[in-house]
Amino acid sequence: MDLTDNKIKDWRFLIDFPNLTTLILDHNSITHHVKFPKCDKMEMLWLNHNNITNLGVIVSTITSSFPNLRFLSMMNNEAAPSYFNGGTVQQHNDYRQYLIASLHHLEVLDDIPISQDQRLEAQRIYGMTLLHKPSKKKKRSKTKSEND
Repeated sequence: MDLTDNKIKDWRFLIDFPNLTTLILDHNSITHHVKFPKCDKMEMLWLNHNNITNLGVIVSTITSSFPNLRFLSMMNNEAAPSYFNGGTVQQHNDYRQYLIASLHHLEVLDDIPISQDQRLEAQRIYGMTLLHKPSKKKKRSKTKSEND
């Protein structure tokens, strides 16, 4: 589904498309605060030319909403530094490594296939912690003597 240049603010309607595998959302003024419904079959997502500034927040949204994503493009967003938007080579490499480590099904990022060497380097730098959500600690119940 290509929804380029639509300025849509509420993406909940995507829940009505459970078999959707491709979503193109270029030029939509999307920010890192965007909320998407869970779309398990989504394999390709394009978020080029939007207003995404916080990589960590958008990656968290992508991983929970699109757990089987294989192709992602976020070119020309502040959170996706590259030569074209003033980012350095190191910033671009770090951006790629972070996404590769975070989205373990990813095969292509910004039109560039992910090599096995890049995957190993991303795991070396970011470890496996990004591939698995940390378990939430249970709150300890107060004992009767602590409540008194």
